[in-house]
Amino acid sequence: MQLLIVVLNKINYLEDILKEFNNCGIKGATVIDSTGMAKVLHSHHDEDPPMFGSLKMILNEKRPFNKTIFTVLKDTQVNTAIEAVRHVVGDLSKPDVGILFTLPVNYVEGIIT
Repeated sequence: MQLLIVVLNKINYLEDILKEFNNCGIKGATVIDSTGMAKVLHSHHDEDPPMFGSLKMILNEKRPFNKTIFTVLKDTQVNTAIEAVRHVVGDLSKPDVGILFTLPVNYVEGIIT
């Protein structure tokens, strides 16, 4: 089994990726909001006192963010999932599209595999 992680910079692709997963038989994934290091460092360019900087981060709705998709897959599903992502987003090597990687999963409980 593998954990597929997609950090999606172009969040408008999120729903289409999940639909592609569903069409390919991948029925479960978790999506969380995330922020990349470069975006965090860039947003702290203005030197605010720590308390005000933290408050500014919480209240700043225009702050750019990513969506991160996690899904545990059978080894036989990994290439299908990768192709589904590529089908939606195109070339991941282009700037600001996102990244995709897998990690081996040695144990899983609580999902139907």
